[in-house]
Amino acid sequence: MKKKIAVLTGAGVSAESGLGTYRDNGGLWDNYDPMEVASIQGWYKNRKLVLDFYNMQRAKLKDTKPNAAHLAIAALEKDYDVTVITQNVDNLHEKAGSTKVIHLHGEATKVRPENGVYEESFSEREVIDVGYEPVNLGDKAPNGCQLRPHIVFFGESVPKIEPAIDVVAAADLLLIVGTSMQVYPAAGLYRYADPKAPIYVVDPADLPLHDPRITHIKDVATKGMEKFIKILEER
Repeated sequence: MKKKIAVLTGAGVSAESGLGTYRDNGGLWDNYDPMEVASIQGWYKNRKLVLDFYNMQRAKLKDTKPNAAHLAIAALEKDYDVTVITQNVDNLHEKAGSTKVIHLHGEATKVRPENGVYEESFSEREVIDVGYEPVNLGDKAPNGCQLRPHIVFFGESVPKIEPAIDVVAAADLLLIVGTSMQVYPAAGLYRYADPKAPIYVVDPADLPLHDPRITHIKDVATKGMEKFIKILEER
């Protein structure tokens, strides 16, 4: 039986593919007020602004390719049972070949009716994959309601946190790549790792975490994954 690896990723894993992070200098939130374009309050205040923002994100994804870090994570599946838990709304893990991906914060290439409650059963039934096409004010779901981004807005719960906790708890090793570990509830996931499970963090920033299980590989995602693979081969 293959050993299980849980991989938690954040914006840093996609930064080298040309997708901007959110909170770093020069990130998206330098140019956009997150409460205007990424909160449930912003959605009800100005649906067109929110739709336009995600149309822009979706269009950029069309020609964005996974980088070496995404590919290295996908390649782990050859020898391990790997589940990726990502805070990212892009589809670069899937493009790289990862087959089990949990999107904590939703998916930019999908939409759903605005009146739905975001639960797993709802997601399976009524989420629509629009690929890279724009969605505009007046575009309706089959139930007649306005389509909204399939995104967990600020002010909404994170329904897939429970499945993510189960994956982390069952893992033999936890790998964290490209996240500042400051956004909750995702930042608290490492606490559910088995006490015997080693934790590797690939990120160039200083860590706000203090746990003896953690090995910090202080580098960008692509270079850090090269170092992680060598460590894994030596284990």
